[in-house]
Amino acid sequence: MKKKKFVVLPFQEEAKLFDAVKMAKEDGYKIHDVYTPFPVHGLDKALGLKESSLHKAGFYYGLTGLSVAFFYIGWIFNFDWPHNYGGKPHFSFPAWIPIMFELTVLFSAVGMTYTFCWLCKIAPGVKKHHFHPRATDDLLVLVIECTAHTNAEEVESKFKKNGAIDTSIQYAEIGWWWGTYNDDTIPFTKDNSSIVVA
Repeated sequence: MKKKKFVVLPFQEEAKLFDAVKMAKEDGYKIHDVYTPFPVHGLDKALGLKESSLHKAGFYYGLTGLSVAFFYIGWIFNFDWPHNYGGKPHFSFPAWIPIMFELTVLFSAVGMTYTFCWLCKIAPGVKKHHFHPRATDDLLVLVIECTAHTNAEEVESKFKKNGAIDTSIQYAEIGWWWGTYNDDTIPFTKDNSSIVVA
């Protein structure tokens, strides 16, 4: 995969992060992503992200489970194995409701889980570039992707004046891969200081 150039800007306070996101958007910088160790209320709106459609996917998965249960049970009791159980009709809909409910929940839960993992590229064995070791600890990390018109040193200097600490310029692949980290893919050294991956 082709490596791209990024400016990594960690912040300690949410207010300064919001100011930095606003400033980056006003100046026309391309925001790659923001990494936080906890959910930050309002950050999705500040970044201009659309509302997730995962709940719509959950509805369709549930509808699929409901349909599978209804048609499969109907086929079994009416065509494949039409036995008379205590005089009950073959199409005994009230008796099917518990199984239909359970399959609706099962399809919805499993489908949404796999969809979420696919969209976020998370699964056992999946590895991605980490821009800063403290992004999962106590820092809020704004990552700006450098384009042809972006001066990385100027961006780094500008955001340092607005509260960014421990900034760095890194070259990294933005995709993901299966396997383990090696010396070429570890984005920071043992003393937790960021390095440039060439």
